[in-house]
Amino acid sequence: LTNYHVIEELDRVLVKLSTGREYFGKVLGYDSHTDLAVLKISTLQSLPEPEFGQSTDLQVGEWVMAIGNPYGLEGTVTVGIISGKGRTNLGITRFGSFIQTDASINPGNSGGALVNLHGQLVGINTAIIAPAGGNVGIGFAIPTEMAENVMHQLIEHGEVRRGVLGVT
Repeated sequence: LTNYHVIEELDRVLVKLSTGREYFGKVLGYDSHTDLAVLKISTLQSLPEPEFGQSTDLQVGEWVMAIGNPYGLEGTVTVGIISGKGRTNLGITRFGSFIQTDASINPGNSGGALVNLHGQLVGINTAIIAPAGGNVGIGFAIPTEMAENVMHQLIEHGEVRRGVLGVT
């Protein structure tokens, strides 16, 4: 599970694990409206899977960690708090109710994990809003409930199915 903007226009992706192992991942599906994509890694070995937490249970002021590869620095962890929940109309994606955090999310953190202090995945790091010309800004993550829903639909159907109301 990663961000669509990370794998946009790619069919295969080289996935490097923290162990140093590398695998080619196939793009199973993506949803540009939520900026999410699902990759499949084929291996005979079982790989560790994150435990999904409930982002709806997060409280403003709760500690979280953002994991990613900012500026190509592998396996970077930054710590901060939940600054806000349910952030909308950010111009990041068509759909969204983002988690706002002050844990540093920098270029290269996209698609990385936002985890709570229990080590559970509570969000997918997706964007930073910074003042013009600045790298310091406000970080945002996609909540796990949205990410899991999109992930399951992409795995099952290869696309996200949404209801449409034909009213103008």
